[in-house]
Amino acid sequence: MASESRIGVGAASRVAVAGAGSIGCYVGGCLALAGRNVALLLRPALGDAIAAHGLRITDLAGNDRLVAPARLALSSAPDAALAPADVILVTVKSGATAEMADVIARHARPQAVVVSLQNGVGNMDVLRARLGATHRLVAGMVPFNVVQTHVQGRAPRFHRATSGTIRIAAGEPGLRDLLNATGAPVAEHRDMTGVLWGKLILNLNNALNALSGSPLATQIADRRWRLVLAAQIEEALGVLKAAGIRPTRIEGVAPGMIPAILRLPDFLFRVLARRMLAIDPQARSSMWEDLQRHRPTEIDHFQGAILALAAKTAMSASLTQRIAQLVKQAETEGDGSPGLQPDQITA
Repeated sequence: MASESRIGVGAASRVAVAGAGSIGCYVGGCLALAGRNVALLLRPALGDAIAAHGLRITDLAGNDRLVAPARLALSSAPDAALAPADVILVTVKSGATAEMADVIARHARPQAVVVSLQNGVGNMDVLRARLGATHRLVAGMVPFNVVQTHVQGRAPRFHRATSGTIRIAAGEPGLRDLLNATGAPVAEHRDMTGVLWGKLILNLNNALNALSGSPLATQIADRRWRLVLAAQIEEALGVLKAAGIRPTRIEGVAPGMIPAILRLPDFLFRVLARRMLAIDPQARSSMWEDLQRHRPTEIDHFQGAILALAAKTAMSASLTQRIAQLVKQAETEGDGSPGLQPDQITA
């Protein structure tokens, strides 16, 4: 992180969302509703829809809010969105981090605070390599799932389908207060490496959900799928232990306890895992959405991160390898989710 003159971060700071998709539009919308000065760097089609109808923010609690177009600066031009920003939230998927970092380097002013609100554990390394000498970098983690819905002639809807508090690295005065907003609460954490690995452990289910084709709530309620997920997480935790990495608790749950919780009989699981089951009935993982829309998935940044560590530590990760191969096969076939059953994963 650069150490030259520091820009103060306060309520009047200008926030740009770099790569505003589901998470970016949801968080940006919450910030705009909280009175922040927000710019969204987004695809032209989405920008046109929001400019015409506004941006709709909903959540599990039943809140339903509309962000008027006038409350957002909408642009598909990086210079217009990024040049005035004091704080830039990077919300692109991991595979696009390097490209977005280069865009920020060209268009954002030096010393702007750049916050990674991305899944995966390698994004900060990419941002440091490209921006570390000129910008102030902050690791972050978004625990919740956001579902994006478009209906012709209506405001695009961004629905928070699960719960949780956004985490950001401690040490940037005023940043937490700037980003903390109703619907997208923010807290600081001093071990973001552990937080990101903890979230990655949970994100291992993204691939299983994509392969199943079922809504998350349906999949996680099925003990057969939970047993596969438990085995995958147990395998990953063994690899992390061999590598000397300690994932932190996510929403109060110790990673080491997750396999045992997942293996519980259904009636006990429903009692002890109420927060895990607090999911919108139709929500699915972003990896499922990627398969349906014929887009590259983040499998190399989720299961791939575990496999890379396994190779370094000479640990076995055969189930993780099998799941990664099945997702890559589905990507190649281009038919969306293959709708597999649990026994087809472990076969």
